[in-house]
Amino acid sequence: MSVPATRLFDLLDKQLAEFPQEVCIATKEQGVWRNHRTADVVQTAEKLALGLMQLGIGPGDRVAIASGNRSEWCITDQALLRIGAINVPIYPTSSVEDYAYILNHAGVRVFFASNAELHGKAEAAAASVPSLQHLFTFDQLDGLPHWTLLLGAGERQRDKLEEYKARVKGSDLATIIYTSGTTGRPKGVMLSHANILSNVHASEERLPVATGSRCISFLPLCHIYERMLMYLYQCTGMNIHFQESLDDLGARIKEVRPHVFTAVPRLLEKIYDSILAKGEALSGIKRKLFLLSLHVGENYEVQGKGPWYKLQHALVGRLVFSKWREALGGEVLCVASGSAALQPRLARIFNAASIPLMEGYGLTETSPVISVNDARNDGLRFGSVGRPITGVQVRIAVDGEILVQGPNVMMGYYNQPELTAEVLDTEGWLHTGDIGRLDPDGFLYIPDRKKEIFKTSGGKYVAPQVIENKLRASRFIEQAMVIGENRKFPAALIVPSFAFVKDYCALKGIPYGSNAQVVRQPAIIARIQQEVDTANEGLGHWEQVKKFALLSSDWSIDGGEFTPSLKLRRKPILAKYAQEVEAIYGIA
Repeated sequence: MSVPATRLFDLLDKQLAEFPQEVCIATKEQGVWRNHRTADVVQTAEKLALGLMQLGIGPGDRVAIASGNRSEWCITDQALLRIGAINVPIYPTSSVEDYAYILNHAGVRVFFASNAELHGKAEAAAASVPSLQHLFTFDQLDGLPHWTLLLGAGERQRDKLEEYKARVKGSDLATIIYTSGTTGRPKGVMLSHANILSNVHASEERLPVATGSRCISFLPLCHIYERMLMYLYQCTGMNIHFQESLDDLGARIKEVRPHVFTAVPRLLEKIYDSILAKGEALSGIKRKLFLLSLHVGENYEVQGKGPWYKLQHALVGRLVFSKWREALGGEVLCVASGSAALQPRLARIFNAASIPLMEGYGLTETSPVISVNDARNDGLRFGSVGRPITGVQVRIAVDGEILVQGPNVMMGYYNQPELTAEVLDTEGWLHTGDIGRLDPDGFLYIPDRKKEIFKTSGGKYVAPQVIENKLRASRFIEQAMVIGENRKFPAALIVPSFAFVKDYCALKGIPYGSNAQVVRQPAIIARIQQEVDTANEGLGHWEQVKKFALLSSDWSIDGGEFTPSLKLRRKPILAKYAQEVEAIYGIA
């Protein structure tokens, strides 16, 4: 008899009853993959739930997790869901100040940290968080309470746990996810079991997932994107292999040979850059074949092309693209891209290589998927974010803003009704803050964030993300931010791809003493000007980048330029590089 799934923890119970897996979840520990069967995960989660209950944790209590992706994250989440407690995930990279704010705002009582560094952040924040009573670690660390201490406690409360589980409803709050935010304090997005489950089932229709197939999970589980997919993998009985960091990711992918994984555009850009670097090092016929593969990839169309193109595609597919597929394990059926805009050129090239790269769109507030491409059934359009998923309605407001309604839309912001009212209208439509358009076939296109579009002093509107994507398509450019609000013209702050520039300098005999020296090198400035000119092609005169400043330091989360989900923090960047901005516009 089929087990109905109306709460998130029902997914693993259903898996256990109907299609138990030998590898439900796995994490590599000390060089060896440690596999957990479905029965192991459910049993350990229930023991942990009993231990937490012994500490006094009950329905509605908030418990935080700060950790990379690992089996303990999943098990702890399952324990909390079964009690009816609320999982409050925190980005490991967040500052101590953000830890303190989130822990206080959510009234967190118990904190799980993966390692000594994150435990230290929690301990530093705890001094100003009166609600926080217990800290545990996932790593075995001298003198610190390990999470397994909870597994032997509370067995006498088994009946009470069953009572708690029975009381959990689909409409109940399951998690509070604090958005990283490009400005200001993070907001706590409240998502119910039903919110996330609706997204699981609708997203399942768009991904080639099957019982017993493999996936690798490395995007942060503290973000709803990867977390919803974890539940989707549980729902379908996929074997989940967690990867805690991006270190050795390439080797892990080759080991796991995943059928499905998710990525953000920046990671895909880096994968492509590494492919280009290897191709540039080739010579003779191999180099010619590699260059032909790039030409074929950049001109790929979903609907196909003429016989000459097909012949070229078959040739490079066998001799070049097959090696790309092998580098990703050789069995990838789909790579789902989200979190930020994907360069259409990358989507074409990966799909040409028979690595189905599907761009989607969503928000934390929508659990998260709103729309996603699907290579099957004529469901892919390059440059779009696909058609809306089943049950989700999208409409475009008069000013171009994307509005969304559906079972995936959040309950609201935790303890912030006034902020909820700003984005969720009385008819239940969520105002996304993004600008979009729907084509006649129902595909959604997103030029930019409504809040990021700016107006020059001449009254012309500029959508910076479109231009930034074009700039980042250059191998010379690692990052770019287009500026120009209330200025005479658009300009750009550019971080060169220093590894590529260094190789270029060696090839051309240009001195490279340091990053700071090379960004002042006239030959490099002139060469990047060529890249800017290329990016300007096809843009209106008013939106073309007229000037730029080369920056000598890479941007990072720790440096304050990126949010933990790798979105640009525009105001902090403008403040940090105020001197360079003023120099661009000729103000002393």
